[in-house]
Amino acid sequence: MAQIKKAEGFIDWLDQRLAVKAFMRVMMSEYWIPKNINFLWAMGVVLIALFAVLLVTGLLLLMYYKPDVNLAFDSVNYTIMQEVEYGWLWRHMHGVAASATFLIIYIHLFTAIYYGSYKKGREMIWLTGMVLFVAFSAEAFSGYMLPWGQMSYWAAQVITNLFSGIPVIGDEVVIWIRGDYVVADATLTRFFMLHVVLLPLVILAVIAVHFYSLRFPHVNNQDSVELDFEAEAQKYKEGRIKESRVVPFWPVFLSKDFFVVGFFMTFFFFLVCYHFDFAMDPINFEPANSMKTPAHIYPEWYFLWNYEVLRGFFFDIGGIAAMDIGLIAFVFANVVFFLLPFLDRNAMNTAPAHKRPAFFVWFWLLIVDMIVLTVYGKLPPTGVNAWVGFFAAVVFLGLFIALPFITKLESKGERQ
Repeated sequence: MAQIKKAEGFIDWLDQRLAVKAFMRVMMSEYWIPKNINFLWAMGVVLIALFAVLLVTGLLLLMYYKPDVNLAFDSVNYTIMQEVEYGWLWRHMHGVAASATFLIIYIHLFTAIYYGSYKKGREMIWLTGMVLFVAFSAEAFSGYMLPWGQMSYWAAQVITNLFSGIPVIGDEVVIWIRGDYVVADATLTRFFMLHVVLLPLVILAVIAVHFYSLRFPHVNNQDSVELDFEAEAQKYKEGRIKESRVVPFWPVFLSKDFFVVGFFMTFFFFLVCYHFDFAMDPINFEPANSMKTPAHIYPEWYFLWNYEVLRGFFFDIGGIAAMDIGLIAFVFANVVFFLLPFLDRNAMNTAPAHKRPAFFVWFWLLIVDMIVLTVYGKLPPTGVNAWVGFFAAVVFLGLFIALPFITKLESKGERQ
């Protein structure tokens, strides 16, 4: 009887496995992708590959890392880098993957803006993507603290202090986040937990929602033309492949994604082996010292644009303190992208930016301005640098304030 029960249990387990496989086959084969899309649509899969690299290398580093202010720096720079076999490789892969992830995120984000992938029923895709951006940002910041070098410590000091700007409860929030009155061992432990447990789980959950939301509606295409996916898929199934304007997600489209991923990973390992230092700040190779403030504190490159918006307002305006203006601008800069589907008032036009002259100019002004903010975010805020940062911050805010008016006028012009 026991053997029969075991056999029945095994059959049930096998049935479940086969059912899952069958479900995945249906999900993948019944999902169709437009033909007229370029390699930029593969950035989502590249991000999945990079996230897998971060997970695997993170687990390997976790075996030797010590989340203690007295041990963290040595565990990274001596134990992992010098004593553990191939520890240097895992650390370089992890650091480069973090920077490469944000490079791909920004490409993915601006591709979506350019081709209008946030419009006409695709708001959930956009919003879940922005939640992912925030989650990855929190993951990157918490990870930046872990080596407990000079820039790790002082970046944590500056960033956590931002929460003191919250009215009434700001100071209490800062203490709660730090777990202490100052950035200390409790802060490191909390951010370690966030980095290795909570935030990866959040990211995995949001990735699942983001991918699933692509089914309602389908992926946008290069010309933003609305396709009858069922009719086009039927043509493909009947063998009229050239006539059909869609291809199945598996294996046709995914095979193209694998090619892009393979090409990108070649570039990734080139950076890991020959230019890994671009992802590491030299100041962070000094142990954290609360008594020695670096001459110039700045975050990683992917946060420089919003950091420059924060510090761009260096003088009081109308009786409002410069710090308060900067905090308001910083919050606006980090929230406004969530509002993009609602700020673009030309709801009927889903064409790509090059077919919308006013929006095209707006898009490239935004790109140039964010590059300027990124460059000047790493420079000392003195003299001309401070004024360039101020005007770039004002332009950034002005672009999003002007967007509803620009797109509304664009919409009226099209109707006429």
